[in-house]
Amino acid sequence: MSAPALLTLSDLRKSFGGIVAVDDVTLSVAAGELVGLIGPNGSGKTTLLNLVTGFYPPERGRVRLLGEDIAGHRPNQIFRAGVVRMFQQVHVFRRLTALQNLEVAGRTAGLSAAAARQRAREVLAVLGIAAHADQDVGELSGGQQKLVEFGGCFMPEPKLVVLDEPFAAIHPTVKQVMVEVIAERHAAGQAFMVVSHDIPAIMRLCPRTVCMNAGAVIADGPTEEVMADRAVVEAYLGGHGA
Repeated sequence: MSAPALLTLSDLRKSFGGIVAVDDVTLSVAAGELVGLIGPNGSGKTTLLNLVTGFYPPERGRVRLLGEDIAGHRPNQIFRAGVVRMFQQVHVFRRLTALQNLEVAGRTAGLSAAAARQRAREVLAVLGIAAHADQDVGELSGGQQKLVEFGGCFMPEPKLVVLDEPFAAIHPTVKQVMVEVIAERHAAGQAFMVVSHDIPAIMRLCPRTVCMNAGAVIADGPTEEVMADRAVVEAYLGGHGA
């Protein structure tokens, strides 16, 4: 029996100044599923994430989380509903310590101060940066800052973790930590949607991949099949939808 739908997107559409960024996208993510989302630059991937996480309202269509329509809800409401996001550009509090950054995420998710601190220390240990717990994040390397933001995704008990280019411009050691944590969390039942241009990482991690081009889904299925799909190959080689 297949897992129930956790996230369901139905006929989502968003345009900017007459340019259609997301063109009637319909797809779903099952509970506990790890889905890759790929496509050329400008294909609509980040805009789709913005629709899912409440940063843009859709012009039409629905975003359902466990059957509840959350389209147009504010980002903080969607976060509290269980959808957490890591951004392409690092979003951290540079003047707070690594520990404090994670505590903020925990408190925002509704944890008590004591529970947030304990959870933050556990997460930092898993990420291998416990030694930097009391260091201001602005003093850390770019990769370490990205790990802090990544760790914030696991301060609550999320239903879905949405990662936008998590492996971009980071040291291979940092990437390996993130890949291992994603794999371990997925094995424990955590659902992920991962946007990445790092095709080897997507092939290693994601049993299923969705490819977008020019705002539309052009392939959706087992990752190896999607990577071999002619429309996907042409989208990347032709640069259409940039």
